[in-house]
Amino acid sequence: MRLVGLLKPLAGVALVGGLGVLAYSTRDRWVGHFVKPESAAAPDGEAAPVSPAKIIVNEQAQANLVLTAKSVKPQTYWKTITVPGMVVDRPGFSDRSVVAPAAGVVTRIAHVPGDTVRPGATLFTLKLLSESLFQTQTELFKATEDIKLARAERARLVTLKDTVAGNRVIEKDADILRLQVAVKAHRQDLLNRGFAAELVEGIAEGKFVNEIAVHVPTPPKPPEKDGPSLAAATEPPPEFEVQELKVDAGQQVQAGQALCTLANHNLLAVEGRAFRDETPLLERSVRERWPVEVDFQEDSAAGWGDVNQTFRIRHLANTIDPVNRTFAFTMPLENQSHVVEADGRTQKLWRFRPGQQVRLMVRVEEVKNVLVLPADAVTRDGPEAFVFTQNVNTFERVQVRVLLQDRQQVVIANDGALPPGTYVAQGGAAQLNRMLKAGGASGVPKGYHMHADGSLHKNEDEGK
Repeated sequence: MRLVGLLKPLAGVALVGGLGVLAYSTRDRWVGHFVKPESAAAPDGEAAPVSPAKIIVNEQAQANLVLTAKSVKPQTYWKTITVPGMVVDRPGFSDRSVVAPAAGVVTRIAHVPGDTVRPGATLFTLKLLSESLFQTQTELFKATEDIKLARAERARLVTLKDTVAGNRVIEKDADILRLQVAVKAHRQDLLNRGFAAELVEGIAEGKFVNEIAVHVPTPPKPPEKDGPSLAAATEPPPEFEVQELKVDAGQQVQAGQALCTLANHNLLAVEGRAFRDETPLLERSVRERWPVEVDFQEDSAAGWGDVNQTFRIRHLANTIDPVNRTFAFTMPLENQSHVVEADGRTQKLWRFRPGQQVRLMVRVEEVKNVLVLPADAVTRDGPEAFVFTQNVNTFERVQVRVLLQDRQQVVIANDGALPPGTYVAQGGAAQLNRMLKAGGASGVPKGYHMHADGSLHKNEDEGK
């Protein structure tokens, strides 16, 4: 009897265990009748469960977060170093001074700073005070008249048929030649002092000049990229802007004294400053002819459009600044402009101006077969990095491996975590991650239902 009492509990335990084994082995057949699948729609008014790595964001919330998505594809990324730079004048082409051709008094200033002038336009009128200039005019007139007298005397002597007259003709020929040399020298002296050719002709006839106009000089021709072209030959002469006046009306000036500074900002340069240990990187950029990206830090509202120029380093300085221990490198810059007219006055405004700060990204290494996203498209949680893929209203967090990151872009390894063609949110990753961790939008909102493609729709009877 005692043994039978012990066997009954053991038999019960064995029976329960056997039923458990049988139930586990046949769970695929009966579990679907008791557990509701995830894809089944939740009753109206209840939140359907979603994956812990997914979050549902309706259209209004996406608009508030300014969420956009683009498909990713492998590409080549250039590793760069950031170097500070500045827009500067291109030596020999941008600015030039206008000087007084002779000593005198400024009687008229035709243009003031900000005015646009063309080559040949009058800038100043000077009342001459130079004794040497008046003497040159006198000598030119005297020599011109002496030539006339000498030629008349020679013509008279030629009519005489004696030996003495013949010798006198030879002497007159020598006098005429000597006077012609003097006239040529005086003419050239006046031309060098800024006298126009017609003024010089008038002085030779006795019309002396006591005032002279100072004109805008003709600028040098810009460097030709691929040789001269027909288009360059037909272009109008470049315009200058009066940048700075050096004198006032009524002021006495000396020969060679600066009167004003003219600026033509059509041809400028971008100057970067790099440290000595960055020299090999810049030398390689020059050797490989890699383009340099220039961030002009412009406001898009200015409406200038894109800068359609390829910037390559043209010159590396061979000296180092002893103060900041950097060396310069330059790249040509072709400027853009538009004309503003107000109160009958025309002014040309330039897009790029000397002194403007820029940021240069110099290429140093090529990284192939990677994914490149905006910096805001990646969020970090400790050592882990995540992006969010988008399927209509559903955003899913995907862990990725970051290779490189700068202020604007993040480079992600193409290791299969994001297959090509996957749509990835281009921003708002940090906000989406906070929403996911908070769990505030982890299910379908009340009154909505979700389709198989991940789109969120309002129930048909909602609002009736």
